[in-house]
Amino acid sequence: MPTRGVVYVHSSPPAVCPHVEWAIARVLGTPVRLEWTQQPADPTTVRAECSWTGRAGTGSEIAAALRQWTMLRFEVTEEPSPGVDGERIMYAPGRGIFRASVSANGDIVVPEDRLRSLMATAAGPEALAHGLERLLGASWDAELEPYRHAGDGAPVTWLTQVG
Repeated sequence: MPTRGVVYVHSSPPAVCPHVEWAIARVLGTPVRLEWTQQPADPTTVRAECSWTGRAGTGSEIAAALRQWTMLRFEVTEEPSPGVDGERIMYAPGRGIFRASVSANGDIVVPEDRLRSLMATAAGPEALAHGLERLLGASWDAELEPYRHAGDGAPVTWLTQVG
């Protein structure tokens, strides 16, 4: 059953852009040409976003393909599909990958066992608050937020997985 998602490349050095397109194309099995625009949060970089359709798991494959360029800032989303949770993957240089399940409206969903473990090990309210922020990817959100605002009204490319 096909699903869909979005790739947000929040910042990339211009020289890396063709490699980003090739990486996404390898996963989707179709040529990719993104519309790159200036990234106001870091004028030495550019940004692009594209919507995609493909089989469940495609979002994580795209993120794995992009993470080999450690200077990128990106997010990949995948909508829920029958029997498969949605997913949000964020990457920031020096911070690495954050991956979480998401609900139908895009909210991060924290599994019960992770909440129980946090409650059992947190040594007070501050530790609990810090643990919840970690489970929600707050530090990735904080780092990527200035780059997200640059995307308001930006052009989106639509891509479909072949086969």
